[in-house]
Amino acid sequence: MYNLIVFLPLLGSVLAWLFGNRLKSKLSFFSTIFCMILAMFISWIGFYDIAISKNEFEGFKYPWLTSGNLVVNWNLKFDTLSCVMMMVVTTVSTMVHIYSIGYMSHDHSKSRFMAYLSFFTFAMLLLVSSSNLLQLFVGWEGVGVASYLLIGFWYKKKSANLAAIKAFVVNRVGDLGFAIGLIFIYLNFQTLDFDKIFQLAPSFVDINTTIFNLEINVLEFSCFMLFIGAMGKSAQLFLHTWLPDAMEGPTPVSALIHAATMVTAGVFMVCRLSPVFEYAPFVLNFITIIGAVTALFASTIALTQFDIKRVIAYSTCSQLGYMFFAVGLSAYPAAMFHLTTHAFFKALLFLCAGSVIHGLSNEQDMRKMGGVYKKIPVTYVLMWIGSLALAGVPFFSGFYSKDIILEVAFAAGNHVGLFAFVCGCIAAVFTAFYSWRLIYLTFHGDYKGKKDVYEKIHESRLSMMMPLFFLAIGSVLSGWFFVDLFTGKNSYNFWTNSIFILSGHDALINAFFVPKWVKLFPIVLGILGISIATIFYVLTPELPRITSIYLRPLYLLSFNKWYFDEIYKYVFINPIKFISIFCWKVFDKKIIDGFGPDGVSSRFLYFSKISSKIHSGYVFHYSFGMFLGLTSLILIFYLSF
Repeated sequence: MYNLIVFLPLLGSVLAWLFGNRLKSKLSFFSTIFCMILAMFISWIGFYDIAISKNEFEGFKYPWLTSGNLVVNWNLKFDTLSCVMMMVVTTVSTMVHIYSIGYMSHDHSKSRFMAYLSFFTFAMLLLVSSSNLLQLFVGWEGVGVASYLLIGFWYKKKSANLAAIKAFVVNRVGDLGFAIGLIFIYLNFQTLDFDKIFQLAPSFVDINTTIFNLEINVLEFSCFMLFIGAMGKSAQLFLHTWLPDAMEGPTPVSALIHAATMVTAGVFMVCRLSPVFEYAPFVLNFITIIGAVTALFASTIALTQFDIKRVIAYSTCSQLGYMFFAVGLSAYPAAMFHLTTHAFFKALLFLCAGSVIHGLSNEQDMRKMGGVYKKIPVTYVLMWIGSLALAGVPFFSGFYSKDIILEVAFAAGNHVGLFAFVCGCIAAVFTAFYSWRLIYLTFHGDYKGKKDVYEKIHESRLSMMMPLFFLAIGSVLSGWFFVDLFTGKNSYNFWTNSIFILSGHDALINAFFVPKWVKLFPIVLGILGISIATIFYVLTPELPRITSIYLRPLYLLSFNKWYFDEIYKYVFINPIKFISIFCWKVFDKKIIDGFGPDGVSSRFLYFSKISSKIHSGYVFHYSFGMFLGLTSLILIFYLSF
């Protein structure tokens, strides 16, 4: 039965493709949503049956690939880790599917959209249920292809096409690292099966190999390359530039990508391979530093953005940083806990933003909003709930998960952990600040847009509001419900063998014994950020403008996203573009085409033009030609003797 969780979304996608355009478009909504609801219910049953009750279930298994010593079976893995991910993915995806009924109602390609959406879900479920690296890689690439299709869904928009290409190319950089890591593991372990790799990992702790005359540790190099793949998928620093541009896709796509699917794939992959990463301390420290810097870096950019979806997008990037530095400190349960709570409140925030955009006739610039809480009070309240969870305010889901991550960082007791703690605390203040900046600019003050648009502002239809209420419940209760189960003192019994933590990596256990001020500090930080935002955008509305003038260099640095796009364009894109144009004009057109087919054809055309002049149509010309030919033959005959 649990195998259906993976394949039901694929069935829905196929049905939407086959029948959506032939019959009414409503059939595509019905088929995909029905399959998703069924998959969601089965995943919740599986979560209780496998993760909580500890009833074992083996997915179907059959030979898939055999080449020499390489034998790969197609096998679905159902353990606590995969069941948690399936529950999160199917739940959020179902809400997004239902939301899309209203949001995409006026689009002419509804069936295509629903097919893409379900295929995206299938690829993610395949990824999290894989029992070997190759099968995981198939799901990994499937998610990448689906994201390309969804980001560029409105393909008639140039910006959407460019965003889709950018997401695809940047992720290919990370995927190259992932592929190298996969190949390297096979060359050394002679298997791609997770269970066999995990058994062999301890024996490779001190095993080195030589690459380009450099001696490197097998496990360290393998884990490093795999994490490069995770950096691309989960939009960590240096490979993050695709994530904000992904907002060119429809809002349901943004919610699905940012909340439960693509961006969480990297976190899941590292958690799945925890029995390998635990023996690579250098890589774990590297992950911690990258995650901590990303959490802080992304939050600084969100402070100055005006596109409502981009603010939430950079928030996603920042929260993923929290998850990764928790992973780097061997607190995999804490990372998974934050992944779960984040899925609910981030999906809520994106879909609320979609409702605002929908109500304001597709307006996304917060500078053209303001004072709309009277028009859309329900969306306003729900946006508050999502923001409270994101800011880590007590009794909301984000409070429990973010709090435990900061406690883990403090409890690590080393310089890397302390660095992560400081970065996480500063990012927490910024998170609360930009969350309430979004609320104040969007819902409070005077309306700054067009008057005719203001008169038409309205709450979204019921099909769009129902998922918001469900996600709001998850944003409030998921933290309280899962905190003891995921990260409590008995959490090791919950995760069993799905997550491995090496003896001595006790940051998660030590987190229970940190000073009281550490436990209360995140609350203070959240309140501080909200208070500063209130001063800036309610009590002293002129303060943001004044600050942007006096801190102009810092403001421009944040507003222009630290100039990463410009730097990449100058360092990578322009040189590659120059080389490509040069090769096209010189090598391709002049050399290859000049001496190849085009050259041969041009020579034939040249000689045919010359020969065509001989055919004048006059009889005496032809007679003279015959005379010359006959004379030449006679001369040749006599000269030969």
